[in-house]
Amino acid sequence: MAELTSAVHEAEVNPAEPAEPSLEFPLNWLLDHAAPPIQYRAFVDVARLAPSPKFETLALASPFAIRIAVTQSLDGTWDQRMLTLPKPGKDGLQGLGTIPAVERLLEYGWHRDTPPLAQARRPLFRLLSEDSDPHFLYELKASARQPDMAVRGRQILREASSAALAHAGYEADPRLRGAARRAMERIDAYLDSALAEKPWVRIGNRHVLAENASPPSIYALMMLAHMPIFRSEHYPEMERLFAYLSQPKPTQEAVQMYGTEIINQPHLVMGDLLHNKNVVDADIPFALTWLEIMARLGFLKRNETWLKMFERFVDDCGRDRVWRPHNKSAMVPTTSNPYAWPRFPLETNLEGDGRWTDVTFRIGLIARLLGWQINLV
Repeated sequence: MAELTSAVHEAEVNPAEPAEPSLEFPLNWLLDHAAPPIQYRAFVDVARLAPSPKFETLALASPFAIRIAVTQSLDGTWDQRMLTLPKPGKDGLQGLGTIPAVERLLEYGWHRDTPPLAQARRPLFRLLSEDSDPHFLYELKASARQPDMAVRGRQILREASSAALAHAGYEADPRLRGAARRAMERIDAYLDSALAEKPWVRIGNRHVLAENASPPSIYALMMLAHMPIFRSEHYPEMERLFAYLSQPKPTQEAVQMYGTEIINQPHLVMGDLLHNKNVVDADIPFALTWLEIMARLGFLKRNETWLKMFERFVDDCGRDRVWRPHNKSAMVPTTSNPYAWPRFPLETNLEGDGRWTDVTFRIGLIARLLGWQINLV
């Protein structure tokens, strides 16, 4: 009894440290129910198990991915386009641009040296230059007759291609690092200025972004998410970026004056894009996309609101550790958000249990990026 009393007293004086967060990840269930690319990525990116050479072919076993690959043009682009998404229709690929095509293949687990991705390198790296040749504006060329609009188009394409190249693992390439440095300098100058607090000016009866306002774009965030060494070299700038992304998103639309026109700037991030659970429920694929980007940036674990939203996804997993929506009759999560399209859905069978494989996999991936302990079940 004396020994027990002593042990209890010691526990009160020196309480145990909080348990490390963990996630029970249903790898076996995914191997039984998910499409081959999700099986591969769950095995490699979440479970962190070394695949056999035979298992690596699973990443290539998506009919949709193969169709993307075979529609690539000889110049390495898809249909001489860069940012466009496929038009709805039977084919499902008409109008697909190069950057979402590359991002989608990378999400399927394709290696950057596979022929389609290797062939796309040249046009993507070409976009990183400060070249003013209108030919390299691709589908934005028609709307870039004014000099200001041409500059806007080149900046968008430069950051979008940087995001794709960073995702492919080219962080050490000096061309990408140069583009990242220029983007970071521009963003940090904005965050360090008075415009970051009051970026709006009134034109007529509308509030628009000031001409010199340069908020971070979603493409810049995606680029930085895949450049951990670069981020560590720019710690003060990343701290300012975290504070900015944690602030409430304004109600005004991101629009800006170019010449005589007011142009929508949907790619600009004006603050927290995931500020409440209604936003999450309205677009689950984009919510998980945002949470994954924040996890890769190292921001998710530091923002209580985002972390609670992720934990809500975890809590929605059943006893089999598979995610299913609150509403049991709900359809498979879908999105019209262009920045989530490369990630959702990777599943080809969107009936039965196949409806839940994408979200279940993403939950495991985000938990791994957070540094949680992954327990395979």
